[in-house]
Formats: sequence, C-alpha cells, structure tokens
Amino acid sequence: MKGIPPTPPVAVRPATEADKGVWDAFVHAHPQGTVFHRWPWRNLLASTFGHRPHFLVAESAGRLCGVLPLAEVDSRLFGHSLVSLPFCPYGGPLADAPDGLTALTAAARAIAVEAGAGHMEYRGLSARSPGWPVQDLYVTFRKSIEADHERNLNAIPRKQRAMVRKGMRNGLTDRVGDHDAFFALYADNVHRHGTPGQSKRFFERLQTEFGNDCEVLTVHTATGEPVSGVLSLYFRNEVLPFYAGDSLAARDLAANDFKYWRVMQRAADRGCTLFDFGRSKKGTGPYHFKKNWGFEPTQLVYEYLLLEREAIPQNNPLNPRYRLMIETWRRMPRAFVNWLGPRIVGGLG
Repeated sequence: MKGIPPTPPVAVRPATEADKGVWDAFVHAHPQGTVFHRWPWRNLLASTFGHRPHFLVAESAGRLCGVLPLAEVDSRLFGHSLVSLPFCPYGGPLADAPDGLTALTAAARAIAVEAGAGHMEYRGLSARSPGWPVQDLYVTFRKSIEADHERNLNAIPRKQRAMVRKGMRNGLTDRVGDHDAFFALYADNVHRHGTPGQSKRFFERLQTEFGNDCEVLTVHTATGEPVSGVLSLYFRNEVLPFYAGDSLAARDLAANDFKYWRVMQRAADRGCTLFDFGRSKKGTGPYHFKKNWGFEPTQLVYEYLLLEREAIPQNNPLNPRYRLMIETWRRMPRAFVNWLGPRIVGGLG
C-alpha cells in the first residue's frame, strides 16, 4: 500500500513588479481577499509616504499559494512597525493552506526583526496568529444589498429611511468625479475633529492606482453648494465607502444620509451585492450612525507580535494622551493643518 505523498514545501520570497498580475488574480480568487490586499497599495504607500513595502509571495510546487502585503512604518512620533496594512482596515496573510500562512508569518517576522521594528501587526476579519495579543477597538459593518433599489430602501430602518427621504425632499443632487469639492469637504471634516488628514496628493494617487475601482461622489444643495462627499472603493461584488467629509450644513439637510443611499444605489447598478460600511471605533458617532442603517457590527481582529515593545500601541484619537493635541489642532488655521497634517499622518498608519 502506497503512503500519502509528502506535501510540497512552501517557499517565501519578496514580490516583484512581475508578480503584479498573479498577485491580484490570487487576491480576487481568495475568499478572504479584500481591496486592501490588492497590489496597488504597494506603489501607493511607497510613493506617497515613503513606507518601504515588503510584499511577500508564497509558492509551492511552482505555484503561488499565498500572499502577504506589508509596509514598514518608521516614525519618530509613533514608532517603528511592520503593518499589514497601513491606513487599511483589513489586511494580513492570505494562503491556500495553513503551512502557507505559517511560512509567510515566519518570513515577515524575520523582516521585522532585521529592520528593528517594535512590533508587527495584522488587521483582519479573523484571527490568523493564535497567541498574539489582540486589540478589539474596531468593528466593521457589512450587509448584503439587492439589485432592486426599492427593496434596499425598505431594508433601512424607518427612522433612518425618513432621513434619506428628507435629503431627497431638500433637493439634494450628487455628482461623480468632483475631486476638488470632495477634498475641501474632507479637509474641513478632519480639521473639525482635531485629527491630521491625508494630502490631496494621496487621493489623486489613490484614483490613479485604482482607476474605475475608485469613485468620488459629492452631494450638492439645490443651489449647487457641495455639502458632503465620499470616496468609495470597489472590489469584486463589494463597495466600501472609505474616506468621507461634510460641511456643518450637511446634518440639517440630511446630506450624509442621502450620500450613502446614492452610493448604495450606484453600487447596486454596478452589480454589487455587498455594502461594506467600513470600520468604526466602538461607541462612537460613526458606530451608531451605521447601526441606525440596520447594519450589525462585526469585530475586527488586530493582532500584534510585540518585538521591542511591551504593550499594544494606542495611536488613535480615543487615547487620553492626545486630548490636548486634538483641541489644539482644531484651533489651528486650515491652510496650516492642510500642510502639516500629511507630514504627521504618514507615521500613524
């Protein structure tokens, strides 16, 4: 009786530009693949922030069997880390089998140690590294949508649905591709919240790298004034409103409610069947807003391999140590924070 043939060994190597096509094909085919595993992040993070990419591929018997997108973030303010993936809610290794995950993590750990990183971080919808410390600060909101707009509207809880209809009655309209209006709204929003924002260059490169899978939608009043905007990413059958902003007038006009309804409509028309409302911190305003739409939170698992650190980093606005910084930031001139913010935010990841 013949024995079971041995499993071919897994080899891990750095990805090159020549791997771009097979990398994205693997991500699209993998059930846990997300838009944040895609190849364009490699160029985007390097060219915009100078973060060194460490994209790894695992191969077995001459076939690609796993990928791991990583970027090295080295900041005097926020520390030195290897993250999958900075500025992205989801990440971590993808592999066809457990030995592929093990091999990718071992290779990533070796890179982190050699670089002198304080920690390594995986972000995702499920745990991949049992035994690593976990942070449970974030949840995500994902829900199926249908091709029929009326059924999608009726699936929104009554009070929230009334806000969508209020936006319609207020004569709001939407436009696609008005990047200047979107950036002005985004910059205004992050300034009011006291946090540094991304640069206009970042959003331009995001559009360039993702092409038709990146869409900017802005909402305008009956007189043409922009009051709310959102940049959405598309992947397979999913849409994810990623970056957003609004003016002070948006709330009374129900512009944000109208905005996300129009994103949902446009996504359904493109054949999407899943609306990903993105991550939020537990108990915050965005968390409750998304629940009001009938979405239920799903815990995100952020895993940390602590190397030169003793505790999980807390580089987020809920950290009390940043309270004074946030209040000071709100009082700074807009032009100044638009200039300084991108120089700070690159280290946050």
